Amino acid sequence: MRASGVLMPISSLPSPYGIGTMGKAARKFIDFLEKAGQKYWQILPICQTSFGDSPYQSFSSFAGNPYFIDLEYLCKEKLLTKKECESFDWGENERYVDYGTMYVSRYALLKKAYGRFKKNTPQDFADFCKKESDWLDEYALFMALKDANGGASWLTWDDDIKRRHVKAMENAKKSYAEDIEFYKMLQYLFFKQWRQLKSYANEKGIQIIGDVPIYVALDSADVWANPKQFYLDKDLNPIEVAGCPPDAFSADGQLWGNPLFRWDVMKKDGYTWWTKRIKAVAGLYDIVRIDHFRGFDSYYAIPAADDTAKNGTWKKGPGYGLFETLEKNLGKLPIIAEDLGFLTPSVHKLLADCGFPGMKVIQFAFDSREDSDYLPHNYPTNCVVYTGTHDNDTVMGWMKTAPKQSVRFAKEYLNLTKEEGYNWGMMRAAWSSVADMAIVPMQDIIGLGSEARINIPSTLGENWKWRATADQINNVLAKRVRKYVKMYGRLEEAPAVETKEK
Repeated sequence: MRASGVLMPISSLPSPYGIGTMGKAARKFIDFLEKAGQKYWQILPICQTSFGDSPYQSFSSFAGNPYFIDLEYLCKEKLLTKKECESFDWGENERYVDYGTMYVSRYALLKKAYGRFKKNTPQDFADFCKKESDWLDEYALFMALKDANGGASWLTWDDDIKRRHVKAMENAKKSYAEDIEFYKMLQYLFFKQWRQLKSYANEKGIQIIGDVPIYVALDSADVWANPKQFYLDKDLNPIEVAGCPPDAFSADGQLWGNPLFRWDVMKKDGYTWWTKRIKAVAGLYDIVRIDHFRGFDSYYAIPAADDTAKNGTWKKGPGYGLFETLEKNLGKLPIIAEDLGFLTPSVHKLLADCGFPGMKVIQFAFDSREDSDYLPHNYPTNCVVYTGTHDNDTVMGWMKTAPKQSVRFAKEYLNLTKEEGYNWGMMRAAWSSVADMAIVPMQDIIGLGSEARINIPSTLGENWKWRATADQINNVLAKRVRKYVKMYGRLEEAPAVETKEK
């Protein structure tokens, strides 16, 4: 069935306290999607971010981001006061997240909430901790130990803790019991608010598309607690790391630095870790988008000591066997495969065997005059089309920064005009295509330029910051979007109720 949605990170929502949250603005955005005739809200990973503030580098694959806990809701629950929230610095520009300020202010404020939480602990807190203990215990201890070590990577901790010796672990649990409880409280609050938000979305007919990075961060509870699942040496340092080879966009390639999986070990234990991970995210989202899907067919391995991705080699991934195991353990899951980049026949075969829809990005169609798979006339129906992703410039930004030949081709092919708005012309191309699902970034609906770009791959410091202001998400835009998605058969309206005349 034809449908459409909007890509909008939670962090990019408006809020008075420095970053988007799961509060009122998130519900207003869901209302906007309903008015705009949308069926999907696609978000970026909601895990707790680490160095660089990227949602694709997290301290845990399972833990939620405490930044997204809504402070106004905590005030309603008498864990905080409005005066306390307003007394902290949240940055100077409402259009961008100031992560340095956020780190200092948010955790200091949440520590205040913990003091009240302890005095009046909710009855279901113990049940939550027990139910989620499989990952929560390791995560909370990991974070407590990080704090005790000044935020340093677990690879630099004392050897007995680094290697998880039983006696040292028991002592750490006793010594840092209070900090462990604090981090468990954060997860309790996060998942309580998340469940409420998702219920609100589903009641409005909106499904949430969540994003799962293929890799995990080296400095994470995942690697510290499961070192045998990763390609590490006897000192627990990575032997090879993840990335992408050099291409037309990057002469050095992309050096991500994530540790690689020991797929042979994972296969022997029946892909237990992956089953837990996918089960967790399938419980959080209605549809799961798996990032860097081609890495399951073959992945690029770079020597850990290298400064660039030039000297990497391709190695065989788990292939269809992983997804066969996941389906056997968890049933048929609604998954979107991020199949962008250099694709070999074996990647195409894996995607076809799995039956997952792949992705088409319209911006990629105009790199040359060749007959690209990304040109809308070449799409299969079983795919998801985007004007751009979080790694692309906005449409308006792309029109200014892309090679002139590409822009000319796009204008000619899509019949783009300044009068209509280049962003609207490209979005119409997505909505009018044969793709079953069409997703457009909120920045393109608003019509913003490169200042609203979310991420420039392989760069640090200026990414993941953009935020919308409350006035930019309005009914005028909702009506215009709704008109187009109805025109192109992507609006599922409730049938009229017939009444008999008396």
